[in-house]
Amino acid sequence: MSNITLSPEQQKILNLLENASSHYFITGKAGTGKSVLLQFFKENSAKKVVVCAPTGVAALNVGGQTIHSLFRIPPAFIARESLKPVDAKTALLLKNIDTVVIDEISMVRADLMDAIDHRLRQTRHNSLPFGGAQIVMFGDMYQLSPIVSDPELHKYFADNNGGYYFFNAHAWKNTRFSVYELTNIFRQKDETFISILNAVREGVVAEQHLSTLNARTQIPIPEEGVLTLATTNQAVNEINNYHLDKISEKMYEYKATIIGSLEYSSFPTEEILRLKKGAQIMLLKNDKEKRWVNGSIGYIESLDETGIKINVDGFIYSLSPETWNKIRYKYNQNAHKIEEEVISSFTQYPLRLAWAITIHKSQGHTYGSVTVDMGNGAFTYGQTYVALSRCKSLEGLYLKREIAREDIKVDQSVISFMHQAIIMDAE
Repeated sequence: MSNITLSPEQQKILNLLENASSHYFITGKAGTGKSVLLQFFKENSAKKVVVCAPTGVAALNVGGQTIHSLFRIPPAFIARESLKPVDAKTALLLKNIDTVVIDEISMVRADLMDAIDHRLRQTRHNSLPFGGAQIVMFGDMYQLSPIVSDPELHKYFADNNGGYYFFNAHAWKNTRFSVYELTNIFRQKDETFISILNAVREGVVAEQHLSTLNARTQIPIPEEGVLTLATTNQAVNEINNYHLDKISEKMYEYKATIIGSLEYSSFPTEEILRLKKGAQIMLLKNDKEKRWVNGSIGYIESLDETGIKINVDGFIYSLSPETWNKIRYKYNQNAHKIEEEVISSFTQYPLRLAWAITIHKSQGHTYGSVTVDMGNGAFTYGQTYVALSRCKSLEGLYLKREIAREDIKVDQSVISFMHQAIIMDAE
């Protein structure tokens, strides 16, 4: 990642993150390079930086810890004043951090944001917001939102915070954050498609936008090389199993090697991969030799008990197992630096069946050809926007059914917050 070239706006923000101790929220539409900037800062900063994310999968993808693990916060709802003190080792780490980077901030709830603030004040013996540590958050509020399924929690957040997003947290309201929006879109180049995506993102879709978008239902879906994005795990499993069963080749199974404790929900791919020659697959890690990237679509060329060969864009490659490490940060007092300690690992061939994946799992990825299947309809904010914006072009987009206005769900509180936040930064 360190050999990449940042755009001028990415470099400007990087300079701010590195040379100031202010708090920042870095946002931007899908495909504007938020993840690239985060990784570059993580790998090149002279500061003592830790990176965390709200879910296990997001933490593995960014090479950090979950928020709950890093700050020793229970997974259920918690009032910040009820946080029990941490062990001496964790306290030493948190006391010596310069910068906390939080990825996928759109999925962080208000109570978790307040718990982070309280934990840092508590362990650093510092009454400043977040105990004087710099907070840098990355994410797009128009994408996937926090999970709040309990009606009682909805009532609690409404009464005590005015909402459940991170910007409803007391810590956000009591802290000055500078908000910067990345504006250069690298994923799409077609201005018509970009205009449609922007309209879907903010829920201001004109009839012309829907008409242009839904014309894609008239285009026959290719039988190969297209990934279906579906709303539920059940739909994804049905599609993948249907296509795998149609292949009259021998099935091979490959079992992952798991060392230490790793939650099932954090597995980057299946613990037991069931594959056949000809199966459509997605690669899940960037190739060191740059022959494919995370998200590339290919096929199983051949396989046996000893290994797998894949076909990517007509080229045949041998594939080796890869390891995903679950890390824990620790502070090295002698070296005065933050170090990463591997506490568990998952080793498996870096692929999954890819006739279909969930929209949720597609967040952060880019695909050349996509079929969007909204099934019985979008059921969460930002879901349709995330699905459509994974695709590089309108020509590569196919629709299983027309997108209805009811599928375009945007939380009005997010719109209000983002308009105010960006305006505040521009003044």
